[in-house]
Amino acid sequence: MLIGLFFAILAGILVGLQNIFNTRVNDHAGTWSTTALVLGLGFLASMTLGVVFEGTELFVLKNMETWFWFSGLIGVGVVVCLVQGTRLLGPTFAISIVLTSQLGSALMWDSLGLFGLEKIPFTSQQLLGVIVIIGGVVVFKFGGSRQEKQPVQSIQRNMKEQVTGR
Repeated sequence: MLIGLFFAILAGILVGLQNIFNTRVNDHAGTWSTTALVLGLGFLASMTLGVVFEGTELFVLKNMETWFWFSGLIGVGVVVCLVQGTRLLGPTFAISIVLTSQLGSALMWDSLGLFGLEKIPFTSQQLLGVIVIIGGVVVFKFGGSRQEKQPVQSIQRNMKEQVTGR
């Protein structure tokens, strides 16, 4: 279980980091160029590492449902939506919404037993957990200070005055 937790935490860190990088690329290259670059480089990296670690076994796909082949198309939607969400909402708020919707949809897939998943009974505790997370996102976004933000130059001037005593 600890190894699973480690990989899940690492995945969260990497998704957050990739999202920020993708948004910076999008600032210079546009949405579709960013998506092509991200997924193209991801393909090259995973193909290279797959050949190194798995050899020809990489190309043996046993008993795979035909519709699984289209999961890469979902990746296009993921990259495009994450880049646009981050650009419009900022990384922290966008990722908090992504994680909340990810949890809610995973709960739905599990509860309905869709996509070959073992059906897991839906409980009120699970619903309450999702509601608490949504509440946390709302508090995070709207519960901050109501102070007017100072321009950067004003903040720098105040810091300099505090340091120099003038």
